Amino acid sequence: MDKPQRSNRLARWSTPIIAAVIVLGSYIAWQRYQNSHRADQSASNQQQGQAAPAPVSAANVEKGEFAVYLDGLGTVQAFNTVVVRTRIDGQIEKLAVQEGQMVKEGDLIAQIDARPYQAALDQALAKKQQDEANLKNAHLDLDRYTTLAKQNFATAQQLDTQKSTVNQMTAQIAADQAAIDSAKTQLGYTTITAPISGRTGLRFVDQGNIVHAADQNGIISIQQIQPISVVFTAPEDQVARINKAQAQAALKVLALTTDRAQTLSDGTLSVINNQVDVASGTIQLKATFENKDNALWPGLSVSTRLLVATLKDVVIIPTDAVEHGPSGLYTYIIGDDNKVHVQQIIVSQNGDGRSVVDKGLSPGQRVVTAGQYRLQDGALVAVNEPAKTAAKE
Repeated sequence: MDKPQRSNRLARWSTPIIAAVIVLGSYIAWQRYQNSHRADQSASNQQQGQAAPAPVSAANVEKGEFAVYLDGLGTVQAFNTVVVRTRIDGQIEKLAVQEGQMVKEGDLIAQIDARPYQAALDQALAKKQQDEANLKNAHLDLDRYTTLAKQNFATAQQLDTQKSTVNQMTAQIAADQAAIDSAKTQLGYTTITAPISGRTGLRFVDQGNIVHAADQNGIISIQQIQPISVVFTAPEDQVARINKAQAQAALKVLALTTDRAQTLSDGTLSVINNQVDVASGTIQLKATFENKDNALWPGLSVSTRLLVATLKDVVIIPTDAVEHGPSGLYTYIIGDDNKVHVQQIIVSQNGDGRSVVDKGLSPGQRVVTAGQYRLQDGALVAVNEPAKTAAKE
């Protein structure tokens, strides 16, 4: 009984296994056939010159203007900065401005207790009135002595003494007037006004404090930010070029964020320093900006671009099209048959993603801007995006 049962079990398991082996063998044979067919087809295509074109991006060679900039780093400075101080001693009765407020020249900043200085002025005025009365009496005495001297009732010495008295009293009146002017000036100092237009900073004293002319901190600071200045540097080997261009017209300067992602304002070059910094090999420059929108702020670090020249009618291509090789710079030109060939070029300027080509290209040609790593001279290409314009409108 055991042997017939064992034979039946083997028969039941062997049939599915044999079927699975047959299916697996058929699949492997089919895959080999497909791979062989694809290899043969690829080899046949290569033999017939039907290799797939390499995908690339391209741009047109243009002719136009090219702006030559010198890039640098700078710091924003207030056009003028004033620390408002008191010129007399006294108590602050009123602070008329807020911190961070825009003020105009002549606006009231603070008022100092004027009573002591008004009293000094009144005293000086009274002293002058007293001396004027004495002078008037001295003149009367002089007239009497003059009449008596003519009649020989007064000596010449008495007459001379009276004349001297009159002269002394006249001089005293002049001194009194000077004292009055000084008292008026001191009284005027009790009213403190803005010497320039600008924005106030943090105040250094509060209302009610006693201030002194000798105080170092002052009352408040004012910074003129419209216009505003940016101080930056340029390489010393560009000094002659900058001076020559500045002599023809004020040069344009752009102020940008430090990452150069955004232009904050544009202005003009106003000052070229009178000496080169020997330690850094740079020349210091200052530009002026109207800053009507307050985009520039004192102390802000910015990137700068100084426009030193504008080239006319030059051949321009995207910088991405320029390749470096053993023999110098080159680019791939796309022919009418969509095949590329290597062209040696000479580049004189580059910036803003564009390059000026002095030799090697002509307007109207197309150059490869992306996908060069797949190419060699004579390769077939397919431009996968519309040609880009290299020159700015």
